[in-house]
Amino acid sequence: MACAVMQFLQKTQSFRFLWTPLTTSFQFSKKGYRVLAPQNFLNYESLKQQYKPEVPEYFNFATDVLDKWTEMEKEGKRPTRLALWWVNDKGDEVRWNFEELGFRSRKVANVLSEVCGLQKGDRVMLLLPRIPEWWLINVACMRTGTILIPGTTQLTAKDILHRVQTSKPKCIITDDVLAPAVDCIVSECQSLQFKLIVSEDQREGWLNFKDLFTNANADHSCVTTRNQDPMTIFFTSGTTGAPKMTEHSHSSYGIGLTVNGRYWLDLTSSDILWNTSDTGWAKSAWSSIFAPWIQGACVFVHSMPRFDPTTVLDTLSRFPITTFCSAPTAYRMLVQHNLTSYKFKSLQHCVSAGEPINPEVMEQWKKQTGLDIYEGYGQTETVLVCGTFKGMKIKPGSMGMPSPAYDVKITDEHGNILPPGEEGDIAIKTKPTRPFCLFTQYIDDPERTDSTLQGNFYITGDKGIVDEDGYFWFVGRNDDIINSAGYRIGPFEVESALIEHPAVVESAVVSSPDPIRGEVVKAFVVLASDYVSHDPEKLIQELQDHVKKVTAPYKYPRKVEFVQQLPKTVSGKIRRNELRKQEWGKA
Repeated sequence: MACAVMQFLQKTQSFRFLWTPLTTSFQFSKKGYRVLAPQNFLNYESLKQQYKPEVPEYFNFATDVLDKWTEMEKEGKRPTRLALWWVNDKGDEVRWNFEELGFRSRKVANVLSEVCGLQKGDRVMLLLPRIPEWWLINVACMRTGTILIPGTTQLTAKDILHRVQTSKPKCIITDDVLAPAVDCIVSECQSLQFKLIVSEDQREGWLNFKDLFTNANADHSCVTTRNQDPMTIFFTSGTTGAPKMTEHSHSSYGIGLTVNGRYWLDLTSSDILWNTSDTGWAKSAWSSIFAPWIQGACVFVHSMPRFDPTTVLDTLSRFPITTFCSAPTAYRMLVQHNLTSYKFKSLQHCVSAGEPINPEVMEQWKKQTGLDIYEGYGQTETVLVCGTFKGMKIKPGSMGMPSPAYDVKITDEHGNILPPGEEGDIAIKTKPTRPFCLFTQYIDDPERTDSTLQGNFYITGDKGIVDEDGYFWFVGRNDDIINSAGYRIGPFEVESALIEHPAVVESAVVSSPDPIRGEVVKAFVVLASDYVSHDPEKLIQELQDHVKKVTAPYKYPRKVEFVQQLPKTVSGKIRRNELRKQEWGKA
């Protein structure tokens, strides 16, 4: 088995050059900007030709990828590399190479299988912040074949109750912060048999994870898992409705996210990637586990209690981070600071995902750092769907071109492919062969699972346009599109126009009822501090005139409301549906 897997790793295009040393990958343009050259491919056409993944019948990421790095390092086939580099605000630091990660994760695997008696297919809910134990438990669940259900630490007792009753885990693992919330609801959760707390202190009714880890045996044999065996369940962020239980297999992420790590992030084993995503979301699996470790790169973590722009900028200056991945919300906060006062000596590649990033933010970031932001688009249900890759022309506001993992089209409501320039559904071809890196199902919801399929395609639920050059442009979620007097208006374009004005820090655009036009564009705007005291009526007129100049006049917001903050999911995405319901509720 191990020999066959090693041959598989060496043979597949996805893993062929995983240990290629880092070379100089940028030069300076006439304006002083750093122009990035790809490390793993020549250009967009070459990466499409390179990407030929092979999916073996049996696959487990822990033993078939992570343990292989350890073997290669022991055999001298590559230098010993850091797998995890963790720091916090107190000056604490953890550095584990792949061998140390393997040793510790096997101990955790024995805690799950021997102490808790969990077997392959049992479910484990994990509610932890960015602490090293989170990574150990992720790997341990792979080793035991237990199904991991991550959750953000911002969940309330009500949220936890819903998730536990819906997903029925046998075990829950959390810390001192959320343990009281779990105790409040545990009597209503019949599936829960074990509660593990990651704490220095004992808590009545809980097994102490650290004590169990200390006493655990480090010898563990990884279970055998088929490529399509379930590996993890993510509750979606719920931007347009109740969270869905999205299931992924061992191969859909364990092999599928090669496209993210090797091509979009363009990582080599010499890179250090910092991804700021919350541990409860699929983006954390994307860029804090699978994508970097597929490439043998180091995962960097700063255990911030909350996103703090100054801490982020200081960290990028102090540590040799080569690749930075964060959400548009974070970049919007970062560009409010004087970035020219920081020196990012090692930083070479910046990427963004989660929701569209405004062109103005991209421009400000590049102007002050010399670095482009490469946008990526995907969902909890997928790996990277579209992206801007190194070597490509960057079209600000575009999500780039299709990743080689998928055949992406714009389709109408009947599943027919639309020509360039026509708005439709962003869709992934599933026939004659369903992509292995697509989610397996929505758990216990076959109707919702079936509803994502239309003709030969998986329908993402997002509207978009493809241009003549093959670049895809996000218009909005199906529910977000505004129909005003016969015009269809996507909120993102209006929001991007607004944010170009110096008065606007953030904005959210939704439909608002109108007796004549049916609905009109309304903008909720968070003002920059220098503009808070301005005359609101004059400022509204100024913003409306600005949007008319920047984009088509019919798209300007006929209604504007200034707010202190926008409603967001715990992952930082704007909840336009909440604002829309508020508007239509008034009517």
